[in-house]
Amino acid sequence: MRVKYFSDTDTALIEFGSQEISETREVSENIYLDLDQHGNVVSMTIEHARTSAALWEFSYQELSSQTKPARPSCAC
Repeated sequence: MRVKYFSDTDTALIEFGSQEISETREVSENIYLDLDQHGNVVSMTIEHARTSAALWEFSYQELSSQTKPARPSCAC
């Protein structure tokens, strides 16, 4: 995973892989997801990153499987 910040446009780009992008979906006014042909997330773009994503607080922490939160169950 790579995180890039472009200060001239206040845009953050989070890359999860290097697959070819086949579709971009707008999640909200400032967030876009790039998907591969199978619907997997390749990257995420955050516009106005300093204010909409609290970029100044960015940190990375690897947790063991014992501290991993459980995924919410689907009530589908």
